[in-house]
Amino acid sequence: MTAHEVARSLPDIDRLRDLCRAMSVLEAILSPDWESRYYSFSADWSPEEEVASMRNGSGDEYSIVFSAAGAYVRGLAHESMMSPYVNEGPWPGVLDSVPEVFRSCVQEPAFCDQSGMPLITACLWREIGDDRWHVGEIDYPDGEKDADGAARLFGLLIDPVPERFRRFAEDYYQVSVDLEAVRHIYSLRPLPERVITALNPEVTLADLAEDLDEARYRAEIGEG
Repeated sequence: MTAHEVARSLPDIDRLRDLCRAMSVLEAILSPDWESRYYSFSADWSPEEEVASMRNGSGDEYSIVFSAAGAYVRGLAHESMMSPYVNEGPWPGVLDSVPEVFRSCVQEPAFCDQSGMPLITACLWREIGDDRWHVGEIDYPDGEKDADGAARLFGLLIDPVPERFRRFAEDYYQVSVDLEAVRHIYSLRPLPERVITALNPEVTLADLAEDLDEARYRAEIGEG
Protein backbone atom coordinates (compact mmCIF):
# COMPACT_ATOMS: atom_id res chain seq x y z
CA MET A 1 0.00 0.00 0.00
CA THR A 2 1.22 3.49 -0.91
CA ALA A 3 -0.21 6.96 -0.41
CA HIS A 4 -2.28 6.42 -3.57
CA GLU A 5 -4.13 3.52 -1.93
CA VAL A 6 -4.44 5.47 1.34
CA ALA A 7 -6.06 8.34 -0.58
CA ARG A 8 -8.90 6.04 -1.65
CA SER A 9 -9.64 4.95 1.94
CA LEU A 10 -8.95 8.05 4.04
CA PRO A 11 -12.07 9.64 5.59
CA ASP A 12 -13.15 13.08 4.42
CA ILE A 13 -11.69 16.10 6.16
CA ASP A 14 -14.33 16.50 8.86
CA ARG A 15 -14.41 12.81 9.77
CA LEU A 16 -10.62 12.64 9.74
CA ARG A 17 -10.39 15.60 12.11
CA ASP A 18 -12.92 14.01 14.47
CA LEU A 19 -11.04 10.71 14.39
CA CYS A 20 -7.77 12.45 15.22
CA ARG A 21 -9.42 14.31 18.10
CA ALA A 22 -10.79 11.08 19.53
CA MET A 23 -7.47 9.25 19.23
CA SER A 24 -5.66 12.08 20.99
CA VAL A 25 -8.07 11.98 23.94
CA LEU A 26 -7.69 8.22 24.23
CA GLU A 27 -3.93 8.64 24.25
CA ALA A 28 -4.12 11.35 26.91
CA ILE A 29 -6.01 8.94 29.14
CA LEU A 30 -3.80 5.93 28.48
CA SER A 31 -0.54 7.89 28.62
CA PRO A 32 -0.56 10.87 31.01
CA ASP A 33 3.09 11.44 30.06
CA TRP A 34 2.90 13.38 26.77
CA GLU A 35 6.37 12.25 25.71
CA SER A 36 5.19 8.64 25.61
CA ARG A 37 2.13 9.26 23.46
CA TYR A 38 1.75 8.06 19.91
CA TYR A 39 -1.10 10.33 18.75
CA SER A 40 -1.84 13.94 19.67
CA PHE A 41 -3.95 16.88 18.51
CA SER A 42 -3.52 20.62 18.92
CA ALA A 43 -6.37 22.96 18.07
CA ASP A 44 -4.10 25.89 18.97
CA TRP A 45 -1.14 25.01 16.78
CA SER A 46 -1.47 28.41 15.10
CA PRO A 47 -4.21 31.06 14.95
CA GLU A 48 -5.49 29.59 11.67
CA GLU A 49 -4.44 25.92 11.84
CA GLU A 50 -4.95 22.76 13.87
CA VAL A 51 -2.53 19.84 13.74
CA ALA A 52 -2.89 16.14 14.42
CA SER A 53 0.32 14.20 14.79
CA MET A 54 1.82 10.77 15.27
CA ARG A 55 5.30 9.78 16.36
CA ASN A 56 6.35 6.25 17.18
CA GLY A 57 9.57 7.09 19.04
CA SER A 58 11.68 5.35 16.40
CA GLY A 59 11.70 8.07 13.75
CA ASP A 60 8.39 7.48 11.98
CA GLU A 61 5.86 10.30 12.20
CA TYR A 62 3.04 12.14 10.51
CA SER A 63 1.40 15.54 10.74
CA ILE A 64 -2.01 16.59 9.47
CA VAL A 65 -2.66 20.31 9.14
CA PHE A 66 -6.34 21.33 9.20
CA SER A 67 -7.06 24.85 7.99
CA ALA A 68 -9.69 26.91 6.21
CA ALA A 69 -8.10 25.75 2.95
CA GLY A 70 -8.56 22.04 3.69
CA ALA A 71 -6.12 19.44 5.00
CA TYR A 72 -2.49 18.64 4.27
CA VAL A 73 -0.99 15.28 5.30
CA ARG A 74 2.71 14.51 5.49
CA GLY A 75 4.25 11.28 6.70
CA LEU A 76 7.83 10.20 7.26
CA ALA A 77 8.86 6.56 7.28
CA HIS A 78 12.48 7.13 8.16
CA GLU A 79 13.77 3.72 7.03
CA SER A 80 11.91 3.77 3.72
CA MET A 81 13.82 3.65 0.44
CA MET A 82 12.04 6.93 -0.29
CA SER A 83 13.42 8.64 2.81
CA PRO A 84 14.90 12.09 2.15
CA TYR A 85 17.85 10.99 4.29
CA VAL A 86 18.61 8.32 1.68
CA ASN A 87 17.98 10.46 -1.38
CA GLU A 88 19.24 13.83 -0.10
CA GLY A 89 15.79 15.27 -0.54
CA PRO A 90 12.15 14.28 -1.00
CA TRP A 91 11.47 11.50 -3.52
CA PRO A 92 10.57 12.91 -6.96
CA GLY A 93 6.87 13.58 -7.32
CA VAL A 94 5.98 13.47 -3.64
CA LEU A 95 5.78 17.26 -3.28
CA ASP A 96 5.85 18.49 -6.89
CA SER A 97 2.07 18.76 -7.28
CA VAL A 98 1.17 20.21 -3.89
CA PRO A 99 -1.04 23.25 -4.61
CA GLU A 100 0.05 26.73 -3.65
CA VAL A 101 -2.50 26.92 -0.85
CA PHE A 102 -0.52 24.23 1.02
CA ARG A 103 3.02 25.30 0.09
CA SER A 104 3.52 26.88 3.51
CA CYS A 105 2.95 23.43 5.03
CA VAL A 106 5.65 21.97 2.79
CA GLN A 107 8.09 24.61 4.02
CA GLU A 108 6.95 24.58 7.66
CA PRO A 109 10.13 24.39 9.82
CA ALA A 110 8.51 21.81 12.14
CA PHE A 111 8.26 19.45 9.16
CA CYS A 112 11.81 20.04 7.88
CA ASP A 113 15.34 19.39 9.09
CA GLN A 114 17.70 22.17 10.17
CA SER A 115 18.71 22.84 6.57
CA GLY A 116 15.09 23.29 5.50
CA MET A 117 14.77 19.91 3.77
CA PRO A 118 11.20 18.53 4.07
CA LEU A 119 11.14 15.32 6.08
CA ILE A 120 8.60 13.36 4.09
CA THR A 121 8.00 10.10 2.27
CA ALA A 122 4.20 10.33 1.79
CA CYS A 123 2.03 13.36 1.11
CA LEU A 124 -1.70 13.81 0.58
CA TRP A 125 -3.90 16.88 0.43
CA ARG A 126 -7.53 17.83 0.01
CA GLU A 127 -8.95 21.30 -0.44
CA ILE A 128 -12.36 22.32 0.89
CA GLY A 129 -14.87 21.35 -1.77
CA ASP A 130 -12.75 18.54 -3.23
CA ASP A 131 -14.45 15.16 -3.54
CA ARG A 132 -11.26 13.16 -2.95
CA TRP A 133 -7.73 13.18 -1.57
CA HIS A 134 -4.85 13.94 -3.92
CA VAL A 135 -1.35 12.48 -4.25
CA GLY A 136 1.44 13.44 -6.63
CA GLU A 137 2.53 11.47 -9.69
CA ILE A 138 5.18 9.16 -8.27
CA ASP A 139 7.34 6.36 -9.66
CA TYR A 140 7.73 4.12 -6.63
CA PRO A 141 10.79 1.91 -6.07
CA ASP A 142 10.37 -1.50 -7.66
CA GLY A 143 9.61 -4.44 -5.41
CA GLU A 144 8.59 -2.38 -2.38
CA LYS A 145 5.07 -3.13 -1.10
CA ASP A 146 5.06 -0.21 1.36
CA ALA A 147 7.62 1.97 -0.36
CA ASP A 148 6.59 5.26 1.25
CA GLY A 149 5.55 3.75 4.59
CA ALA A 150 1.93 4.83 4.12
CA ALA A 151 0.45 1.51 5.25
CA ARG A 152 2.10 1.58 8.66
CA LEU A 153 1.92 5.35 9.08
CA PHE A 154 -1.80 5.75 8.37
CA GLY A 155 -3.20 2.34 9.31
CA LEU A 156 -5.53 3.61 12.05
CA LEU A 157 -6.78 6.43 9.83
CA ILE A 158 -7.89 4.21 6.95
CA ASP A 159 -9.48 1.68 9.31
CA PRO A 160 -11.29 4.13 11.62
CA VAL A 161 -13.00 1.71 13.96
CA PRO A 162 -12.66 1.39 17.76
CA GLU A 163 -11.55 -2.23 17.49
CA ARG A 164 -8.49 -1.22 15.48
CA PHE A 165 -7.48 1.38 18.06
CA ARG A 166 -7.91 -1.11 20.90
CA ARG A 167 -5.60 -3.59 19.15
CA PHE A 168 -2.99 -0.87 18.70
CA ALA A 169 -3.26 0.37 22.29
CA GLU A 170 -3.12 -3.08 23.88
CA ASP A 171 -0.04 -3.91 21.86
CA TYR A 172 1.71 -0.57 22.43
CA TYR A 173 0.85 -0.03 26.11
CA GLN A 174 0.63 -3.70 27.08
CA VAL A 175 -2.59 -3.18 29.01
CA SER A 176 -6.18 -4.33 28.62
CA VAL A 177 -8.27 -1.61 26.94
CA ASP A 178 -12.03 -1.32 27.47
CA LEU A 179 -13.71 -1.43 24.05
CA GLU A 180 -16.92 0.31 25.13
CA ALA A 181 -14.89 3.21 26.47
CA VAL A 182 -13.05 3.46 23.16
CA ARG A 183 -16.38 3.40 21.31
CA HIS A 184 -17.69 6.19 23.55
CA ILE A 185 -14.76 8.45 22.71
CA TYR A 186 -14.71 7.53 19.01
CA SER A 187 -18.33 8.75 18.95
CA LEU A 188 -17.17 12.05 20.50
CA ARG A 189 -19.85 11.80 23.17
CA PRO A 190 -19.33 14.04 26.24
CA LEU A 191 -16.69 12.49 28.44
CA PRO A 192 -17.72 11.31 31.95
CA GLU A 193 -15.41 10.23 34.75
CA ARG A 194 -16.56 6.60 34.48
CA VAL A 195 -15.25 6.26 30.91
CA ILE A 196 -11.88 7.65 31.94
CA THR A 197 -11.72 5.26 34.90
CA ALA A 198 -12.53 2.30 32.65
CA LEU A 199 -9.46 3.11 30.59
CA ASN A 200 -7.10 4.31 33.32
CA PRO A 201 -8.17 4.49 36.99
CA GLU A 202 -5.17 6.71 37.77
CA VAL A 203 -6.43 9.56 35.58
CA THR A 204 -9.27 11.96 36.42
CA LEU A 205 -11.33 14.39 34.40
CA ALA A 206 -9.48 17.27 36.05
CA ASP A 207 -6.17 15.80 34.89
CA LEU A 208 -7.40 15.94 31.29
CA ALA A 209 -8.55 19.56 31.24
CA GLU A 210 -5.73 20.83 29.05
CA ASP A 211 -5.82 17.83 26.69
CA LEU A 212 -9.58 18.09 26.26
CA ASP A 213 -9.24 21.77 25.45
CA GLU A 214 -6.52 21.02 22.89
CA ALA A 215 -8.79 18.47 21.21
CA ARG A 216 -11.91 20.65 21.57
CA TYR A 217 -13.52 17.70 23.31
CA ARG A 218 -16.34 18.32 25.78
CA ALA A 219 -16.51 16.82 29.26
CA GLU A 220 -19.88 15.61 30.47
CA ILE A 221 -21.85 18.36 32.19
CA GLY A 222 -21.83 17.92 35.94
CA GLU A 223 -18.65 15.81 35.90
CA GLY A 224 -15.30 16.78 37.31
